[in-house]
Parts: sequence; C-alpha cells; structure tokens
Amino acid sequence: MDFSNHDIADYYNQTQVHYKQWWKLANNQSVHYGLWEKDTRSFAEALQNTNRVMSQIAGIKPGEKILDAGCGVGGAAFYLSKNMDCEVVGITLSEKQLEMANQHKGELNTSHKVQFDLKDFSNTDYPDHSFDVIWACESSCYANPKSTFLNEVNRLLKPGGRLILADYFLTDEGEKDPNGWLKKWGDLWAISDFYKNSTLNSLIEENGLSIISNQDFSAQVQRSSKRMYCASILAAPFSECYNLFFNTSRFAKHHYRSAIYQFRSLMKQQWQYRIICAKIGT
Repeated sequence: MDFSNHDIADYYNQTQVHYKQWWKLANNQSVHYGLWEKDTRSFAEALQNTNRVMSQIAGIKPGEKILDAGCGVGGAAFYLSKNMDCEVVGITLSEKQLEMANQHKGELNTSHKVQFDLKDFSNTDYPDHSFDVIWACESSCYANPKSTFLNEVNRLLKPGGRLILADYFLTDEGEKDPNGWLKKWGDLWAISDFYKNSTLNSLIEENGLSIISNQDFSAQVQRSSKRMYCASILAAPFSECYNLFFNTSRFAKHHYRSAIYQFRSLMKQQWQYRIICAKIGT
C-alpha cells in the first residue's frame, strides 16, 4: 500500500498517546528502538545510546549545522545541541510531534540552538548546501519513492557533508515475506515499503555520496523489539475490548499488532537494523 504524507502524519498523530505511555516521551523524548550494549541498564539508556553511536559514526563536531530529518518529538536534536554543541533544525510531518518538540524546547536551556518545522524531508525549502550533517533515525523508510529523500540530501549537504541514517532493511528472506508479517507491520506504521540494503547503497552512490560505514545493529535492537512484543501481548485484550465499544482511529485501532509482526519477522531474520554513514564526494 502506498501512504501519503497525510497518512504518515495521521499515524504519528493518532498513536502518540501510545508512545507517550510506552516510550515515556515526557522524559525520553525519543521514538526509536534504542541500542542495547553489554552494560546498558534501562530502555532510557538504550535510547540515548542510539544518539551517541550515530554521533560517533558520523564524526559530528561542535558547531556543525544538522538537519534532523524526521525529528519526532525532538530527542536527538536536544542531544546534539547539548552534548555536541551543534545547531539543529528538526522537521516532522506530525502536528502533535511538532507541538511536543516545541514544548520541550521551551523547557531546555539549549533551545536557542534548536528549531523545529513542519516539513517533508524529501521536499524542503531550505537553501542548497545548508547543512553539514543530515540525520535520519528510523525516518527515511517513509520516503516514497526512496530516491526523493536522497535527492534532497544531495541538494542540502555542504561539500564534504555527511548523511547518518539508522533504519530497517529487508533481507533476502524478508523480500519473500512468506507470512506477510512485514507487509502487515508496514501497513500499521504507514510505511509504503522497506529498504533493501543494495537499493539504498545504489541510491546513495547515484546521488554523489560515498558510503564510509554500513553496520548491522540488529542484535542491539533485539531487546527493544522483544519489549515491544511483550507489551503488545499484554495490551491485546484491552485493545480489542476497547475497539468493541469505542470508535478508535484508523492507525491506533490495531497498533499493538505491529509490535507482534516486527518481532516475529526480526526473529526470522527477515529484516536488519543498520546504521549507515555516507559522505558527499570521495
């Protein structure tokens, strides 16, 4: 199924109440899997690990200007401004995410370094060569077609600029999708299709970028994937009963099922979680 920008915004607007509860958005300000390392003690720490690892792989330096393409409620932008002393512009399609990000911005001392806008990351109106880094954490999968995002990355990056991207990638087994788990997951999250690693590599090179790092972090997200699965099993009876008596919105109605599909398909090695960094030029 092809999803429009309006559909994607609806998904995040309708399900934000779920993320508030299970991701503790008021404290964590993040909507992604998180990376579990040997000494990681909590989900909140795993979420921060993603920001740290992506920053390290991208070689982010103080004073750089970063576009957070698909910024959610602003967690990465706040991390980068506070810990890396960077200027960050975050963009999202979701009005509710934008509202929450701006609310957090008003509460933090680094707010003068952070700006949030309601924009499509495949079609922004920022000037050419505006950013040192484009950051896309579990967001570029929403580009449809995928090439539109990479075209805009090429236009927006300064010479020598980098793209740092974390996302879900189909394996050979995932392309077969024998149980339909990936399609069902994508439909519930308003994702039109998932990347293939080879496809992204080709698109990156076609847009004048060179891959400098492409790493598999599937093992590090497995605990979060299982956490989502267990939560969905607990939520299922309540959700189904609620749906019987109340008019539930399109994406929120069966949102819990997506956690089941993403975990089962990960356990069958139908997708990988990869972090990729590419640089303009050679």
